[in-house]
Amino acid sequence: MFRSQYADVPPIELPIHEAVLGRAAAFGDAPALIDGTDGTTLSYEQLDRFHRRVAAGLAEAGVRQGDVLALHSPNTVAFPTAFYAATRAGAAVTPVHPLATAEEFAKQLADSSARWIVTVSPLLPVARRAAELAGGVREIFVCDSAPGHRSLIDMLGSTAPEPSVALDPVTDVAALPYSSGTTGLPKGVMLTHRQMATNLAQLTTSVVPSGPGDRILAVLPFFHIYGLTALMNAPLRLGATVVVLPRFDLETFLAAIQNHHITGLYVAPPIVLALAKHPRVADYDLSSLQYVISAAAPLDARLAAACAQRLGLPPLGQAYGMTELSPGTHVVPLDAMREAPPGTVGRLIPSTEMRIVSLDDPGRDLGPGESGEILIRGPQVMKGYLGRPDATAAMIDPDGWLHTGDVGHVDDGGWLFVVDRVKELIKYKGFQVAPAELEALLLTHPGIADAAVVGVHDETGAEIPHAYVVPQPGATAPTEGEVMMYVAERVAPYKRVRGVTFVESVPRAASGKILRRELRDRKDQRGPQRDPEGPQHDQQDQNDQQDRQDQQDQNDRRDRP
Repeated sequence: MFRSQYADVPPIELPIHEAVLGRAAAFGDAPALIDGTDGTTLSYEQLDRFHRRVAAGLAEAGVRQGDVLALHSPNTVAFPTAFYAATRAGAAVTPVHPLATAEEFAKQLADSSARWIVTVSPLLPVARRAAELAGGVREIFVCDSAPGHRSLIDMLGSTAPEPSVALDPVTDVAALPYSSGTTGLPKGVMLTHRQMATNLAQLTTSVVPSGPGDRILAVLPFFHIYGLTALMNAPLRLGATVVVLPRFDLETFLAAIQNHHITGLYVAPPIVLALAKHPRVADYDLSSLQYVISAAAPLDARLAAACAQRLGLPPLGQAYGMTELSPGTHVVPLDAMREAPPGTVGRLIPSTEMRIVSLDDPGRDLGPGESGEILIRGPQVMKGYLGRPDATAAMIDPDGWLHTGDVGHVDDGGWLFVVDRVKELIKYKGFQVAPAELEALLLTHPGIADAAVVGVHDETGAEIPHAYVVPQPGATAPTEGEVMMYVAERVAPYKRVRGVTFVESVPRAASGKILRRELRDRKDQRGPQRDPEGPQHDQQDQNDQQDRQDQQDQNDRRDRP
């Protein structure tokens, strides 16, 4: 068993809004949130006052303790206000990907039993359709303004009393993000107030300290647990300033670093790639940066070194975790970035234990240098999957160890290296893509008899979803483009199939389980894969380019009268 070298931190038994904003009054007029595009600024005093008034407005509208509220929005300065207002009113927040289709959104609404939605006006058509499909939604609020919908802005003038809710931080759920765990379709991850608040203390105690004067750029989405914790809750808890961007656009991102004197970046590998290689980086003054930490997906050590060298920074740090862990368990501490070995995802954070167990004999623990499945135990381990006790039991054993499905080893210095996955999930740009979901969708195509989806690596080393398709005998076989378009029209952009191979049969075990490793090995033998959607553009990952274009196109369509 491996234990953290840091002293344990006591569990934080506070509602998440109190754990984060409990010292907001002390920070007063210091800027808490800045819109990185138009400069709109909220001070700590305003954030504290506004979220209390919106909580009163939500309670007046009928939101009660135990309700679930779906927060459906890109990053804005209003997102934290909505989140903390909902939890103060007693609701659990289920964050929704702003690019989710109405059908995907509806599934999350139905599974979580959400009765309320907070969205933004450009996303209203999707939210309305999702509410119609799911049923049970009592009202849709907007952060900005839209005819026929109550606005959070209007709630700032509410004279209703601030709700007084007797939350139990130990058992009451604060956030309900959706994750596929190690396999299968998305499941609601129940994260209690204590689990989330304690993970903040674990991450910021001697590991990734921050405070007044620090400026963090929030370009990764708040709806993802990484953004929610590292870019919203953690810096706001300590009095730092969060500069908010709604999406990643390289020039806007670089301009925000320069103009707002950003000191810390929490990013995913595609952004590291852009910082390391894109020629436009040289056009901006990024000298305010003090550190960069990458997480959500594996980061190639050579790419990390190239980025650090170009920016004139200490070696980039990495972090490790998963939604079911609130999410953090490992990080390279800021004061140890120069000593950390290349490629490590960090050391255990306080109050966290880890085992590396044999893949062949799961009851046998392994020592330093031996690779096996990573197991985690600590106060940040989720309460469980909503309504899925069997899935919870498969993930967390009777002794409280969460089986991550990741394969790794620890060196003699306690540094963890993640080397592979036993789980079937594909991590595309930090987002989880469940092969089972795409396979079920592919099988609805009349020209497809069987299908399997696996993660393969493109030219940059990033993992992309690739489909193996068996044409339906006697039917007109679809083309590669038609298969990709069929999927693209029915799922969020990050779930799109990026390549298709037609095969005579899908390899399966006697049990019927798809032999995904055989398919991955088959693809790897052919060398690096290119995303077939278009040419490279200024050395940027073309998948990022396509996703940004998809998002912009969707926003443009919604913004049209």
